[in-house]
Amino acid sequence: MVNLDKLKTQFIREHLKIDESYKNIFSFIDFGNVNNWFKKDKQDWDNKLIAENEKIDIDIDKLKDFTELFSSYTRCYYGKDPENNGSVSFNYALKRVFGKHNFIFKDLQKIKHYQESKKEKNIKLFKTDKSGKNYIEIRKCNFDVEISVDVIKKINQYDTLCLFSGDADFVYLNNFLRKRGKKVILIKGGYITSKLRDSADLVINAQKIKKYIAKIKQGPN
Repeated sequence: MVNLDKLKTQFIREHLKIDESYKNIFSFIDFGNVNNWFKKDKQDWDNKLIAENEKIDIDIDKLKDFTELFSSYTRCYYGKDPENNGSVSFNYALKRVFGKHNFIFKDLQKIKHYQESKKEKNIKLFKTDKSGKNYIEIRKCNFDVEISVDVIKKINQYDTLCLFSGDADFVYLNNFLRKRGKKVILIKGGYITSKLRDSADLVINAQKIKKYIAKIKQGPN
């Protein structure tokens, strides 16, 4: 009997050029980075235009299933806005999919960026503080430290790190691992620096895996 799951795994590994030399692979997902991969895309994975009332989102169930085709372990990281019910609900969904021990979260930082005057096209984005000054609230949540610490803690358990991120801050981590005989697979969306590219053994463009991890949803693109 033909094992379809095995054939699918073999096909995808060959498609992505993940050969046997990568051996045991652990995947770490910087979801804040991954979540923006297809935000501006106007075409689906078959290069067909999507409707104006549609957008392409990451399907977290498909993402987890995809990593399991070549990884023996996956951990996901994402920020949470405790004042936003949608954000809280989505974090629960991520915890359900990746497991409570392999989903790491922390609260978003809200940074005030002050402006001298409001621009008409962005007027809805502005808030005003108690002194009457205008500002834009920038929300940020960086997991570089958490991911790096976890990668180092588990260094004796894998042969290859698969990093889902295009963040240049991971250059130092990647080079550290390769000096210690590990391999690095980088799955990235859009532009990355040459130093980040050179720090990996294999670089995979997110467009190449879009059909495996994305879905089309109703909503403005």
